[in-house]
Amino acid sequence: MAFGGLTQDTSLPVEVEADTLSVNNADGTAVFSGNVLVGQGDMRLAAAKVTVEYGADGQSIQRLHATGGVTFANLTDAAEAREALYTIDSGVIVMTGDVLLTQGASALAGQKLTIQLKDGTGVMEGRVSTTFVPGGN
Repeated sequence: MAFGGLTQDTSLPVEVEADTLSVNNADGTAVFSGNVLVGQGDMRLAAAKVTVEYGADGQSIQRLHATGGVTFANLTDAAEAREALYTIDSGVIVMTGDVLLTQGASALAGQKLTIQLKDGTGVMEGRVSTTFVPGGN
């Protein structure tokens, strides 16, 4: 499956906005909650709560775990799910729970979507259903 619009330069800065921030220095995490919006280049991720896991240096972000009405969008493609895990270095996003991907007028649904942002490819799993619109993509 092609996700051309979801190709992303994963070395770009990650920006996070939220209503509340809670930091735990002991385990190297930060929890953003309430209207969370994460941006990296043209990519946007929105959720009710995002837990950020920092690297051993305490500065670099290793992973983002988003829960609560997760929406992920970049250029022409968008996906919704119950939760998502974004591993920054590998550029992999795994979305789970009632996943819906829209690409133009076409839609694809399943239970798990794995997106490789570096090359714009992905795999949908779990009773996949789709609607293709001829000439739409």
